[in-house]
Amino acid sequence: MARIPTLRHCSFALAAAFIVLLQGCGAAVPADAPGGKTIAIWHHQTAGDGPKLIQQAVDRFKQDTPGVDVEVVAINNDAYKTKIKVAIGAGNAPCVFPTWGGGPLHEYVNANQITDLTASMTKDNYRDRFPGAAFDSVTFGGKIYGVPVENTAIAVITYNKAIFQKYNLKPPATDTELLQIVHTLKQNGIAPFALANKPKWPGSMYYMYFVDRLAGPEAFAKAEAREAAGFEAPVFIEAGKRVQALVKEGAFQEGFNGLDYDAGATRALLYSGKAAMELMGTWSIGAMKGENPAFYRDNLAFFPFPAVTGGTGDPKNLIGTVGDNFYSVSTTCKDQANAFKLIQYLIDDKSVAARAQAGRVPPVKGFTSDDLILRQIIDLVAQAPHVQLWYDQELPPALGEAHKDSSQGLFSMSMKPEESARQFEAAAKSYYK
Repeated sequence: MARIPTLRHCSFALAAAFIVLLQGCGAAVPADAPGGKTIAIWHHQTAGDGPKLIQQAVDRFKQDTPGVDVEVVAINNDAYKTKIKVAIGAGNAPCVFPTWGGGPLHEYVNANQITDLTASMTKDNYRDRFPGAAFDSVTFGGKIYGVPVENTAIAVITYNKAIFQKYNLKPPATDTELLQIVHTLKQNGIAPFALANKPKWPGSMYYMYFVDRLAGPEAFAKAEAREAAGFEAPVFIEAGKRVQALVKEGAFQEGFNGLDYDAGATRALLYSGKAAMELMGTWSIGAMKGENPAFYRDNLAFFPFPAVTGGTGDPKNLIGTVGDNFYSVSTTCKDQANAFKLIQYLIDDKSVAARAQAGRVPPVKGFTSDDLILRQIIDLVAQAPHVQLWYDQELPPALGEAHKDSSQGLFSMSMKPEESARQFEAAAKSYYK
């Protein structure tokens, strides 16, 4: 399998959390009805205003498209990743569905399960609606296979302003300052960070940022390109040491490796003041606005991941994606024209306004907002020299899982940093042999 590009450069305004199990959980989910009169769309926007945003767009599409029905299926985030993989593998994918682009989508494209949308995107200059870099992770062989829809999602550290004010804390510029904050919070019986690491990907954000802050995006790019020592290079070992230093300092609440992110427990810890911070994608900000408007208005703030002492990575670099999620059309879809039309409704002007109202940064050119928090997100992205797609989405699925497994081994302290790096690199060697 050809490797996909690794560097994501952007200098403009870029940007899903969840949790409603689908009706009759465990039952087979139908794809499109025979005859093409029903379009099935799966999504995993099940937190905050997510379901409403999808349904409003679907309702407008149905009103404007007589004779075409739409079956909307909402699936829990982590369950979705498994269900869509199984459905595509069985040739029974829904007509419209999201991915995070990158390695998993590339494998679906190689299996001829994803429709080439290039002609639809270029018709009437529709592609120009979006920032150019929004297509980096959904373009393979010069062809476009997904539409950026949900959000500009970057990983930032959200925090409870009331707690910071109470203990005279300020957003840290360096990891040394961050550790001082951790110590102060621990001394006062507050968990510094809320973390739900049962699905593994939440904790991996720390690892990714440490790699970037230590050595810049080139470190990951070289490892993915199978240069030098790959994922066993010194920077990956050092990143593991930094992760375990946080664990040893008691930076996370007890039981963090067994907590499920989809339950929303980490946000609840922030609301209650039991935890002060959380490193998470900015989709959580939208979820907070919907769940707890008072907290969003009065107590929510965020800062970027701080610089690492001695590191050479630019602290303005970000981990995230422009598009989160990208909606595609399956090759088995019987009504591909209307399927693409439905996707357009998800990110038309009315949907953009609704997403902004829900605390999201739609991935369209020229987006602005009167909301201070959204403006801050836009500014961070505009100033970022580089935005790295999440490793587990950048890499082929097998390597994405290896990354998450080795990362969780660091958090559980069941692996030394050298062992974690060795396991990650061994998986890469096996995949690319």
